[in-house]
Amino acid sequence: MTEKKPTIVNASPKVRKFARELGANLHLIDGSQREGRVTEDDIRLFVKESLSKKVLQKKEVATQEYDHSEFGEIDVQPIPRIKKIAIPHLQKSWNKIPHVTHHDEADITEMEEFRKSLKDTYTGEKIKITLLAFIMRALVRALKDYPNFNSSLDIENNKVIYKKYFHIGIAVDTPQGLMVPKIRNVEKKNITTLGKELKDVSEACRNLKVDKKEFYGGSMTISSLGGIGGSFFTPIINFPEVAILGVGRAETKQIYFDEKFQKRIILPLSLSYDHRIIDGAEGAKFCNHLKDSLGKDFAYKLTI
Repeated sequence: MTEKKPTIVNASPKVRKFARELGANLHLIDGSQREGRVTEDDIRLFVKESLSKKVLQKKEVATQEYDHSEFGEIDVQPIPRIKKIAIPHLQKSWNKIPHVTHHDEADITEMEEFRKSLKDTYTGEKIKITLLAFIMRALVRALKDYPNFNSSLDIENNKVIYKKYFHIGIAVDTPQGLMVPKIRNVEKKNITTLGKELKDVSEACRNLKVDKKEFYGGSMTISSLGGIGGSFFTPIINFPEVAILGVGRAETKQIYFDEKFQKRIILPLSLSYDHRIIDGAEGAKFCNHLKDSLGKDFAYKLTI
């Protein structure tokens, strides 16, 4: 701890004002003039040295004590372009948004049976529609009933921006890195159309043929690991959105259902939200709404 100098500081009113403007503590400054009188130059030097020490401390923390190559062979590659672009956005989201992640499970047994039974009316051929299309429609239903999730915060002006549109971001894994294009006006499209758009936009991302504008202006994002594996995780909110839904791989589990143990298809859900606008109770209710839409209510609300 820095030792404080005597209470009385020899400095003119002008110098004292200058110190206050810079936020400098006169008791910690050694005066260079006669009888220890402090001047403006003394204050400037003190501030400069203080800032230099802080910068040096940060560098010392960030600097590695040893180089990786001292322990064996390494291969140094540049950060992929897409990941490089994403880095500042992820840092901004994680540093500025107080994240809370709510984990839950949805019983999608009937919905999966329905999805896999779909056939073309004329040809009789099976219609393959991704589970993600059903989740998108269920998510829009929840956003309509819980508008805080379809908003953005304007902290500087103490405002909440509520969006009247429903554009859902979809995290797409590509060889170049993760991309999050938006599917526009989800509430106006049926399941078949959404399935086709998901396929088209994923292909466009992988071939780097998607317009930059399509990465902006979203309501909420879905990050699905179902095709890869895993159950629960903590997805990072896609700023300036205030929530993101993480979806794991559905599994068949033996659970107590309808007064007996049965095999049911269970889908893991991980909902991250901004605690400044959404509290824990609302987060839990939002997840319950999703579970109902993906479970018992799906057949009445989702059109093909």
